[in-house]
Amino acid sequence: MVKNWMKACCLVAAMIGTAHAAQQTYVVGSGGTYRPFEFENSQKQLEGFDIDIIKAIAKAEGFDIKLVNTPWEGIFATLSTGDRDIIISGITITDKRKQMVDFSAPYFPAEQSIVVPADSKVTSLEALKSEKVGVVNSSTGDIVVSDVLGKNSTSIKRFDNTPLMLQELFEDGVSAAVGDVGVVKYYIKQHPEKQFKLVPDAKFERQYFGIAVAKGNSELQAKINAGLQKIIADGTYAKIYKTWFDPPRPHRNKTHTCFHHGYRLWR
Repeated sequence: MVKNWMKACCLVAAMIGTAHAAQQTYVVGSGGTYRPFEFENSQKQLEGFDIDIIKAIAKAEGFDIKLVNTPWEGIFATLSTGDRDIIISGITITDKRKQMVDFSAPYFPAEQSIVVPADSKVTSLEALKSEKVGVVNSSTGDIVVSDVLGKNSTSIKRFDNTPLMLQELFEDGVSAAVGDVGVVKYYIKQHPEKQFKLVPDAKFERQYFGIAVAKGNSELQAKINAGLQKIIADGTYAKIYKTWFDPPRPHRNKTHTCFHHGYRLWR
């Protein structure tokens, strides 16, 4: 009787062990230089919004991941060679990139925004014509502002990165700035004493970040999409978002998942 009981226990333990061992592990590539989406901490470990998102998706879908810091240059090639299974690295979904890789449903809006002091009267890109405007050199914001003010306009001041640009805005070296929504929101969260506000404009192209897998890997793409839907439905996405940015405000229309700017993540 005791022997039979022990055999049964051993069998159950073996089955559990086998099931655990069979859990799929995917190698995830992510750059370490795009704070707050992905960056290396003092222990040389990757962390950030993207990292939390892919960990939550993996947990929801029951697979394991191995994170590998992967330089942006050549990052897509690691999917085709099989060195990486998944890439999450603040990747904007574009038609050109869709020819190389398959993307998940969008998980974050990747557009620009005007940033001004809280008491500013600026309400649009056109209004920047009478302002001194800060941009990150060669960024999308630089291109957009150059179109409005002229590429060689002396009213444009270019910076190496967003924190330097926003510090100059705080010190009144510029009266407005244009930058990446996610990076700006993170900066504002980290520096609440700097009273900034974001001003949207319809001229900013609406783009989105997606998680990339090798072309034709529909099985993994489906797993990622299913996990993404689960973490949005159970509130995990909102918790992660609040950690790095500010609380998202879901749209009341239950047939779509929308966030604070009304961005539709999927149909």
